[in-house]
Amino acid sequence: MKKLRGRFAPSPSGRMHLGNLFSALLAWLSVRAAGGVMVLRMEDLDPDRCREEYAAQLADDLRWLGLDWDEGYERGGPHGPYRQSQRTRQYAQAFQNLASQGLVYPCFCTRAERLAASAPHRADGQAVYSGKCKYLTDGERKVLSKTRRPAWRLSVPDKEICFTDGVQGNFGENLLRDCGDFILRRSDGVYAYQLAVVVDDGAMEINQVVRGGDLLDSTPRQLYLYGLLGLTPPAFCHVPLLVAPDGRRLSKRERDLDLGALRRRYTPQALTGLLGYWAGQLDRPEPVEPAALAAAFSWSKVPRGDVVVGPEI
Repeated sequence: MKKLRGRFAPSPSGRMHLGNLFSALLAWLSVRAAGGVMVLRMEDLDPDRCREEYAAQLADDLRWLGLDWDEGYERGGPHGPYRQSQRTRQYAQAFQNLASQGLVYPCFCTRAERLAASAPHRADGQAVYSGKCKYLTDGERKVLSKTRRPAWRLSVPDKEICFTDGVQGNFGENLLRDCGDFILRRSDGVYAYQLAVVVDDGAMEINQVVRGGDLLDSTPRQLYLYGLLGLTPPAFCHVPLLVAPDGRRLSKRERDLDLGALRRRYTPQALTGLLGYWAGQLDRPEPVEPAALAAAFSWSKVPRGDVVVGPEI
């Protein structure tokens, strides 16, 4: 059996908040409980939002909590570089692979046009792209390209992609109906998350992905890409989201819950205990070292539904 290789792959676009840390802790616990390899990768694809000072602060916050890593940012390793901003060549190769299969086409729609040309919305309110630009003639594309730089989309089939998640159980989507043709490269030339994350996890031999439940519905798209690119997909564990009592998802905008504020209010052990309690690994929130949680870690204890962050924080 292959050694477990897990990763934490945050976007250095601001200070980590509780939800980020919750996912990081669970990814770390799973790897350490199995005696595996932990990788820290910076998903700094967006040059407008991601900064080096955020990446350095993120690494410092992880170390403060007691979460180490074996490969990746600041450490290096055999699968580098470990920053997406330095991996453009790999994404370009994958993009050309898909283009050579006749699966990629330019999309000239503005955001407003994309919404107007969308199929009926999904149950969660997201619009599904109708494929409008797929049917443009070469002449129409030539005219549009004179005034507009296109994004590039992957043409998807009318196909159900199903998998069993380690936390959420069985999940599936019809690619055409539930997500539509999705973007691989933005109009500014930046490669999209869906392509980059598949290329990176494949190249870094990641065989377990632990991340927030908000990314559950992106997994069928990524599994389709794994198949097209001839890569072996990892196992997935989508962990519950931390939400406010009114149901709002916690985000980096909640400044009182980012690591800057939390480090002033908690010791690393106290915060780990609180996160471990929410993750079902402790009966009550009490100070604990991450290594102690790892010794008794079990995915079966992790709740499936959202976790309400109440007055205790």
